[in-house]
Amino acid sequence: MENRRPSPRRAARAAALVISLLPLLAAPALAGPLKALVGGRLIDGYGGRPLDNSVIVIDGDRIQTVGRVGEVTIPAGAEVISTEGMSVLPGLWDMHVHLMIVGHADYDHWDKTYPPLFRSTIMPAAARQLLMAGVTSARDLGAPLDDILGVRDAIRKGEIPGPTLYVSGPFLQHEPYPGTERYRWGIHGADDARAKVKRLADAGVDVIKLIDQDQMTLDEVKAVVDEAHKRKLPVVAHSHRVEEIRRGIQAGVDCFEHTGLCTAPEYPPDIFDLMKGRANTLFWTPTISPLLLYRTTRDDFPERIDDPRWQAGLPKEVVDDIRASLAHVDRLAYFQMVPGRWPTLRRKFEQLRQSGAILLVGTDSGIPLNFHSDSTWHELEAWVTTFGVDPMDAIRAATYWPAVFMKVDKDVGTVAPGKFADIIAVRGDVLHHIDLLQDVGLVIKHGVRYK
Repeated sequence: MENRRPSPRRAARAAALVISLLPLLAAPALAGPLKALVGGRLIDGYGGRPLDNSVIVIDGDRIQTVGRVGEVTIPAGAEVISTEGMSVLPGLWDMHVHLMIVGHADYDHWDKTYPPLFRSTIMPAAARQLLMAGVTSARDLGAPLDDILGVRDAIRKGEIPGPTLYVSGPFLQHEPYPGTERYRWGIHGADDARAKVKRLADAGVDVIKLIDQDQMTLDEVKAVVDEAHKRKLPVVAHSHRVEEIRRGIQAGVDCFEHTGLCTAPEYPPDIFDLMKGRANTLFWTPTISPLLLYRTTRDDFPERIDDPRWQAGLPKEVVDDIRASLAHVDRLAYFQMVPGRWPTLRRKFEQLRQSGAILLVGTDSGIPLNFHSDSTWHELEAWVTTFGVDPMDAIRAATYWPAVFMKVDKDVGTVAPGKFADIIAVRGDVLHHIDLLQDVGLVIKHGVRYK
């Protein structure tokens, strides 16, 4: 395949047609405000026994009634949607996505070429792909501030389809990498740390993202966390290196991302003790699947690079550029350390579970090979199939617990009367076959049926 880089101008022209078609490609089903989902097996997100032959009555954007066939009266005039033979569950959350990237292997090229298309084309396409995969809520952890706020708000207004977004805007770190200043902000002293957090909070972000905190002073890290907490914003931090974890815990970071520590066989005893000291209050997003997808794509199923689902909404020139960047997956510098990390993942994942940290499903969706169209189900499958997590616990880590972390569990994360109608369904028994989530058959978000 020709490795040709499209100019931003040519890509923008191609994007214009796509933008004009997006409302048609993702138009929600037109129906009255009353719906009834009838017949399926309901996994409500609370962790209890599933409800067979369920009925869920939706009035507008909220759930009105939950019960069984024969016990619930379906309102006259309601649109009846059969879920017979299906597993019905809350809409999934992905707690670590990047809408500004869509699987391209060359970050430097991407950052130089595509920022003009982030808000108009790339982010909307990524958001729609997540929604069609059953992700009705997502946490975006790193993007240009105005672009991600614009897309978040457009989704909330119903102007474009996508998950309900909770966004951080730019990363906060000691020094931005060259060419990344639009979505990475440097911190120079505790006063500057507070000022940057204030700027983000005043703009309306939902969370603060902190990375490379081992390169900051402890006072700077504490200033970020303290200022964020004063403004009722949680702080999410990288855990790639031991000192990142140590300083993050000392400063009161709320949630860590990644298993981290590269090829180290486990978390050191002192770090593990710090983690246990925050048992049941510290959240952690292990982000396992991207490390496994490299082997899956390279050795088992390279055909996934041809899957049209990750291409939906993207201009052909952008798709061709992404495909060209992935032509020789085994040669990419990005993945050279990954095989050495595989043997360490099981032990670190076990330690996270043993520490008492509350684990969340998040995928780093958008990084090389990690397409928004299939990232979330791959993470759930890795937890269940590779690491032996009970399927119910894995589902709750992608429904109930994310809503608790974001303090929106009164409205979402479970299927119950009074909550937003964020509901998905898949044909078959998802508690015995978690990979059924790769083909979500029904997607309802805030009462609107998108699939």
